Amino acid sequence: MNSEDEAKIKGILARMNRIPVWSLPYTFIIIIGVGYFFTFYDIADIGYAMPAISTQFNITSASTTLFLALSVGLIGYAIGSYVIGSIADVFGRYRSMILTMALTAIGSFGDAISLNVPELAVARFITGIGLGADLNLVSGYISEFAPPQWRGRITVYAFILGIMGQALVPFVALGLVPVFYNGWRYLFAIGGVIAVIALLLRFELPESPRWLVLKKNNFSKAESVLAMMETTAEKRYGKLPESHPEDVNLEEYKTKFPTLYLFEGKEGKLYSKRLTILVFAWFFWYIGNYAFLGDAATLLAAAHIPLAKSILYLGIGAIGYPVGAILMALTADKYERKYVIFIDTIVWFVGLLIFSLKTEPTLLIGSFMASLALGMYLQVAYTYTAESYPTRARASGFALTDGLGHIGGALGAIILPIIVSLYTFSTGFIFIAITGLIAGIIIAVGGPVTSRKTLEAISE
Repeated sequence: MNSEDEAKIKGILARMNRIPVWSLPYTFIIIIGVGYFFTFYDIADIGYAMPAISTQFNITSASTTLFLALSVGLIGYAIGSYVIGSIADVFGRYRSMILTMALTAIGSFGDAISLNVPELAVARFITGIGLGADLNLVSGYISEFAPPQWRGRITVYAFILGIMGQALVPFVALGLVPVFYNGWRYLFAIGGVIAVIALLLRFELPESPRWLVLKKNNFSKAESVLAMMETTAEKRYGKLPESHPEDVNLEEYKTKFPTLYLFEGKEGKLYSKRLTILVFAWFFWYIGNYAFLGDAATLLAAAHIPLAKSILYLGIGAIGYPVGAILMALTADKYERKYVIFIDTIVWFVGLLIFSLKTEPTLLIGSFMASLALGMYLQVAYTYTAESYPTRARASGFALTDGLGHIGGALGAIILPIIVSLYTFSTGFIFIAITGLIAGIIIAVGGPVTSRKTLEAISE
C-alpha cells in the first residue's frame, strides 16, 4: 500500500467514522429484515415439521430423523458460513448476500418437494449453506455501515422484523401440519416464497465502503456510496463533525488472505484469542439453541402431549422472541454488550429450568422465557461477534466462529433426545439450560469490550 492509497483509505474511513446517525434509507433496514425473517422462519420450521415427516417417511427414531435432516443442515451452515464468508471478504458483501438468499430459496423449495430422508437431507444441506452464510454476512454488513453509538440498535431493528419469522412459525405450523397431510410441505414452500421476495429486494442494497477501500480500483465506488451516506446523514443530523484521518489505524487493511490475517503476527495473536473464546461460546450456546428449536415439539409429543397442543405451547411461548428483541433495541448500546449477553443467558437458564418441570403452566412460562432469551441473545451476540474481527477478515472471522460453533448445534440436536430417553425429560432440558449459561460466562469473562467504539478502535 503506497502513501497515496493510504491517505485515500484514511480519508474515506474517517468520513464514515464521523457520521453519528444511520446514513442509509430506513427502507434498507426493512430489506435486510425481510431476509432475516426468512432466516429465522427456516431455523424454526424444521422442528415443527419433524413429527409429521417422521410419520410420512416411516421413521420410528426421532433422533435419526433429526440427525439426517436437522444436523445435516447445520453441517451446511458451517460450510456455507466459512466458504461464502471468505468469498465475501475477497469479492464483496453485496454479491455474497445475493448468493446466500438464492441458495436458501432453492433449498426451501427442495425441502417442500422431498420424497424421502436423503432428498430432504440434501435440501436441508443447501438451505444450511445459504442460511449459515447469511447470518454471518448480515451482522457484519450492518456493522460496517452503522455508527458506533447506534451499531447495536440498528442491527436489532433489522432483527426485530427477522425474529417475527421465528415467532410466527408455530402458528403457521399449527394451521398446516396437524391439519393437512402435506402441511409440512406447505410450511417449507411458504419459506421459499419469502426467500425469493428477500432476494429481489436485496438488489437495492449498496456495497460496503469499508470493503471497497480494500481494493484501490474501487475507491471511486466507495466515494460514491459514502457521498450518498453523507447526504442522507446531513438531512437527518445537520452539519457533520470534522473527520480525523490521522486517528485511523490501517493495520487491519493490509492485503492478506482473510483467514491468515487472524493467525499471523501480532494481530493474529489478538484475533486467534478472540476466535477461541467466541467459538467456545457459540458452541455451548448452539447446543441448547438448536436442541430446543429442533427437538422440543417432538419430545413433547413423545411425552404423550398431543402434537397440536405441543405446538400451541411453543407458539404462545414464541411471543417472547420479538419481546426479547425489542428489549435489546432499548439496551444494546446503553451497556457493554458482553455483559448484556451474559444477562441474556441467565434468563435462558431460568426459563429452561422452569420448562423442564413439564406441567402446563411451566411449559408456557418456560417456553416464553427461553424464547425471550433467544430474542435477547442472538442479534446482540451476532453484532458482538462481527465487530470483534477486523474489516479485512470480518466475514471469514465470523464464519469460522459461527461455523465451528454450529458443531455444538448439530450435537445438541442429537444429544437432547438421547439424554431424555436415557434419563428424564427434566434432565435433558436442565442440560441445555446449563450449556447456554456457560456461553454467557465465557463471553463475560474473556470477550473484548466493544460497545460505542469504532470498528478500527476495537481492532487495536
